[in-house]
Amino acid sequence: MKFLINLCLLATLSYNALSQQKPVGVFDGQADVGPVLHAGSTTYKAAAQSYELSGSGTNIWAKQDEFHFVWKHIKGDFIVYTRGNFVGKGVDPHRKIGWMARTSLDANAPHISAAVHGDGLTSLQFRRTAGGETEENRATITHANVIQLERRGNTFTMRVAKFGEPFQTREVADISLPEDLYVGLFISAHNKDVVEKAIYDDVRISVPVSPDEKPGRINLASRLELLDVTTGKRSVIHTAPNSIQAPNWTKDGKTLVYNGNGLIYAFDLARRQEKVLNTGDIKSNNNDHVLSFDGKMLGLSSGVSELGGSIVYTVPVGGGTPKQITPKGPSYLHGWSPDGKSLVFCGARDNEYDVYKVPAGGGPEIRLTDTKGLDDGPEYTPDGNYIYFNSNRTGTMQIWRMKPDGSQQEAVTDGEFHDWFAHISPDGKWMVFLSFLKEEVTAGDHPAYKHVYLRMMPVSGGKPKVIAYIYGGQGTINTPSWSPDGKRVAFVSNTDVSVVSPADIAGK
Repeated sequence: MKFLINLCLLATLSYNALSQQKPVGVFDGQADVGPVLHAGSTTYKAAAQSYELSGSGTNIWAKQDEFHFVWKHIKGDFIVYTRGNFVGKGVDPHRKIGWMARTSLDANAPHISAAVHGDGLTSLQFRRTAGGETEENRATITHANVIQLERRGNTFTMRVAKFGEPFQTREVADISLPEDLYVGLFISAHNKDVVEKAIYDDVRISVPVSPDEKPGRINLASRLELLDVTTGKRSVIHTAPNSIQAPNWTKDGKTLVYNGNGLIYAFDLARRQEKVLNTGDIKSNNNDHVLSFDGKMLGLSSGVSELGGSIVYTVPVGGGTPKQITPKGPSYLHGWSPDGKSLVFCGARDNEYDVYKVPAGGGPEIRLTDTKGLDDGPEYTPDGNYIYFNSNRTGTMQIWRMKPDGSQQEAVTDGEFHDWFAHISPDGKWMVFLSFLKEEVTAGDHPAYKHVYLRMMPVSGGKPKVIAYIYGGQGTINTPSWSPDGKRVAFVSNTDVSVVSPADIAGK
């Protein structure tokens, strides 16, 4: 009887401990799993949007585990991302960090984890049943510091990389785990007498669009993010329950301009507040809008069904009555010449999409490309010497450039991915663009809610470097979004609103 009473007391204490959990950043709680000798901890640093984990434990392997875990209850599909690194040299080469999805906090619970070891070994590890043996699917990459774990039904996918490189993928398609899981970050010292530490940056918990959702529907929530192009460090500065898209950075560096629900918004970076920008009766604005180089004017693209679709307008940057520029659609604005005299846009004429130029005050349009295929996203370089655009004329969407008169057209990316929307840095030295995976999209499509990269390469040529790993696509970075000092770009990532948290936002 005494034994049963003690068991009941232990269960009650365990339940009370879980029920009294305090949130840690975006996570619901934290706990040591298994009989660890030294208690672990998780600290959230709001200003840096980073998590520091410390933990002991003998291992996460075989039939039971010992580690420290910070977790969130998630039901159904998810995509969780971070940049994780050990602190210090460590003691045991098999210490582990990464993401884990677990049925319970019991030491022998079924789980699946994307694990990076102290010696660099990287693997997708899983236990199918309570008390069962742990299995693994190893990656060939070592010392990954970009770690992503995804669920789609009973399929779990690990995507890992050394920052700057594309993901390497490992997948297990037959893991039967319940809908509700503990999902979070972990650390295990692989030594019961040792406490190890790790830092996790850029933590993003996302719930993707339902596989049953109607294709083309744009209905997920949005995170407005700033990215340091040198370090890759990301910070969320604003969230919205609806789709906001394509941030432009104003010339004074104080405001971001983006669209949402057909309106144009101005977001004050100092106050972290948005307001609707006055665009008169033009209220079907899409994500193809651009600022003039002098910062005084804003070009818009807005749907007008009776004119054939999207029409180009211009309006003062502070708002006002828009002036119609193109007489017919579809016309999708992407670039303004540095001298302010010309606009360049993607226009569909006779069922063919090409790049066109038109006077900024209105007038006859000039066709600059005529090769069969989709030519889109035209944008001038700051010196006015080139127009960059993307084209699928080779069967792959690639970044191209040409002279402002349409001559000397040449590809500048190699076709490893489908590349869209090249944006040139203010000093003219760098190019940032959006890359879709070929296994997810066709060459002529740039949908929302896909795995995409932001990649950067020198304008003079060279190998592109991944600077952001994103769940997004359409609306992420359609238009120029470099900061005036050339140090950052703004972009939008997506998730279901159920996991958007105030803790996502820097300093909150």
